[in-house]
Amino acid sequence: MKALVLRSAAQLSLDDIAPEPIPPGYARVRLLAAALNHRDVWILDGKYAKIRYPSVLGSDGCGIVEEINGPDRSLVGQRVIINPNQHWGGDERVQSADYTILGMPSPGTFAEFITVPLDRLHPAPQHLSDEEAAALPLAGLTAYRAVAVQGHVGSSDAVLIPGIGGGVALFALLFVRALGARTIAVTSGAVWKLERASALGADCGVLYTEPTWADALRRRVGGFDLIVDGSGGEPFNQLIRLANPAGRIVLYGATLGGVPMLDVHRIFWRQLRIIGTTMGSDRDFAAMLAAVEQHQIRPVVDSVFPLAQYAEAFERMRRGEQFGKIVLRISA
Repeated sequence: MKALVLRSAAQLSLDDIAPEPIPPGYARVRLLAAALNHRDVWILDGKYAKIRYPSVLGSDGCGIVEEINGPDRSLVGQRVIINPNQHWGGDERVQSADYTILGMPSPGTFAEFITVPLDRLHPAPQHLSDEEAAALPLAGLTAYRAVAVQGHVGSSDAVLIPGIGGGVALFALLFVRALGARTIAVTSGAVWKLERASALGADCGVLYTEPTWADALRRRVGGFDLIVDGSGGEPFNQLIRLANPAGRIVLYGATLGGVPMLDVHRIFWRQLRIIGTTMGSDRDFAAMLAAVEQHQIRPVVDSVFPLAQYAEAFERMRRGEQFGKIVLRISA
């Protein structure tokens, strides 16, 4: 079968490899589509922990169950999506020390076939295309836990989602709108992304490239009860200043690195809650899928590339040009 194999640092190639055997309790899935995540680029660039070579990358996928090693064959022939969680553990509050994500160290979805435990498979929502379903698992799970489980978004909340355009931020916007927040604001470095976010339900947006972006948000909204951020860095102190008293800031990433001179005084004086989150439990995954189906949420797909054009897909993500998920079409 064809698979994208990471052979060494920054060396990714489309190779012919043998499919894995199917252990008891596992299924073989013929992949239709798989989506990129920043995780894949960070692994390729050597910026991820415990990288192993060779590895087949890819955490998101939609496909058809072709074979099952087990007595229950009801999923054979069904279109499924794959839960990328592995070994979350029994504590809903935090993942276990053994937790991993599909696509390094275990073989991932950038391949024609994948072998996974049966309990990782869920019927794909019928209202989604193959590409939309493939775009859902990792970013959708991360956003749902950030917004609904850790952030406890409510109908009276004013919500800020910085850096709109990435997969998690867009899913956060979709979930916040579906779950009924009072006001949703976003930031971006491009006017066209703000316009696209407005069409998806954002009430207002500002360019974070403007020196007074935080003041502009305060004039328009007044302050935020929930802020969902994946960047960290120097702007994080501005988010602290924008948070209402007793507000929540949920942090799911730190693409801009650490926070210089963290504004500790405002955190304690305003009784803010800074909440970390990453991915989500199997229970969160099931709840996320239920919300997607109940509210008929459709993931935003930026672009679709054939598997053979993987280099162009990775470069588009590396340049940050996307609005939504970048998807690889694996097979018809």
